[in-house]
Amino acid sequence: MAKQEDIFKKVVAHAKEYGYVFQSSEIYDGLSAVYDYGQNGAELKKNIRDYWWKAMVQLHENIVGIDAAIFMHPTTWKASGHVDAFNDPLIDNKDSKKRYRADVLVEDHCAKIEGKIEKEVKKAAKRFGDAFDKDQFLATNPRVVKYQEQIDGILKRLGKSLENEDLADVKALIEELGIVCPISGSKNWTDVKQFNLMFGTKLGASADSAMDLYLRPETAQGIFVNFLNVQKTGRMKIPFGIAQTGKAFRNEIVARQFVFRMREFEQMEMQFFVRPGSQKEWYEKWKETRLKWHLSLGFGADNYRFHDHEKLAHYADAAADIEFKFPFGFKELEGIHSRTDFDLSSHEKFSGKKLQYFDPELNESYVPYVVETSIGLDRMFLAIFSKALQEEELENGSTRTVLKLPAVLAPTKAAVLPLVKKDGLPDLAHKIIEDLRWDFNVIYDEKDAVGRRYRRQDANGTPFCITVDHQSLEDNTVTIRHRDTMAQERVAIDAVRAMIKEAVDIRNWLQKIQ
Repeated sequence: MAKQEDIFKKVVAHAKEYGYVFQSSEIYDGLSAVYDYGQNGAELKKNIRDYWWKAMVQLHENIVGIDAAIFMHPTTWKASGHVDAFNDPLIDNKDSKKRYRADVLVEDHCAKIEGKIEKEVKKAAKRFGDAFDKDQFLATNPRVVKYQEQIDGILKRLGKSLENEDLADVKALIEELGIVCPISGSKNWTDVKQFNLMFGTKLGASADSAMDLYLRPETAQGIFVNFLNVQKTGRMKIPFGIAQTGKAFRNEIVARQFVFRMREFEQMEMQFFVRPGSQKEWYEKWKETRLKWHLSLGFGADNYRFHDHEKLAHYADAAADIEFKFPFGFKELEGIHSRTDFDLSSHEKFSGKKLQYFDPELNESYVPYVVETSIGLDRMFLAIFSKALQEEELENGSTRTVLKLPAVLAPTKAAVLPLVKKDGLPDLAHKIIEDLRWDFNVIYDEKDAVGRRYRRQDANGTPFCITVDHQSLEDNTVTIRHRDTMAQERVAIDAVRAMIKEAVDIRNWLQKIQ
């Protein structure tokens, strides 16, 4: 656990040092769980968003994108269920005076048991070597099977208690498991209570006439209320999807783990409208499709897993999370939900307007069912950044810190470095930059020895360093250094653009999932 905390501290520190993420309003001591993205963070975030949009919208003939407003009519949130049911179960420790999400305390307890399973796996892998079969070991080892049964039993009971709103049993479960406050180490807990997460605000110039509004807690409802607008103007035929990215706001009482859980965050969501009765088939299809998208970034299948929900939301008939192995363990990265026809039917009821689709093949009208894919952009940012940050021991015994971001997402694609700041080398370097910047985000770096500049660009996640030296003036060649391997090769200046394009082209990355 200590090692995981150390790794996570390095992630947070590195993100600030290299201009990726800053504490919001830091000069005023900041706001808890609110962050600003710096010059590199904004670029990485934009590239992730573009990578998602390209895969979800541009590469699908039957999916379009919208950009709905943050402010929505307040009845929207009554219809969606957020006014009555958008709650977190909270519990206070009487000694530390700290507040926690009760379900997260239980899930963290299960994560510790998972840690024991991982230790058993590592010991067995070391003992059996190449002959080790991980899947067989997980299924047959008595100690591991017992640990897994404990986890399954705990989560099943938690899910049932939350579904039945039996908060007394949630507290009883915490007490039975002997869960202690991480701050005080005490088991002196209050009762569990529900807390609504929506931020309230007002619309209007005077207090007398102002309308009570909410900052949207999700982006999905903007899609649902625009269902007919998009379907009719786009002449969309079932099945089809509507996607959007945008800010959402939740009054998280227990916000933590850097940008993993924030009060102001960004979502990337797609609602896929299907015929009633076909939703389970599409649900499985989108689970597979979305996992392939994640795997296309090259972080390895071992860092992802599906987690089926024990407790289903009031609108769902199936739900699963794609979980990612963050420095603090496996946590939700993306949700895939079969939402039935709850949303459109509810908006029909509360608005008095028909939200139905006439199916010419069936010659009938119906309220479509919906399969949702929803991913937090900030969580995706953290997943990529934390997994990319590595410390490597080199052959000469030294170490380097390198941010191995997928080249397609890297904020800066190349740094152009004149070997020295004289003899016309800076002029040629600037000429190369002027040519490349039409296609790529590139920077100029002339400060410090070239070896130190390489290390700086490694830590910044830049895939290529292009070094201009005296030979460049003679034969129009440069040295290209590859971040991940540190290999160097001599290439013609005219060939540089094509080399970078091949490495960072979205087409080359996304074709892996076709």
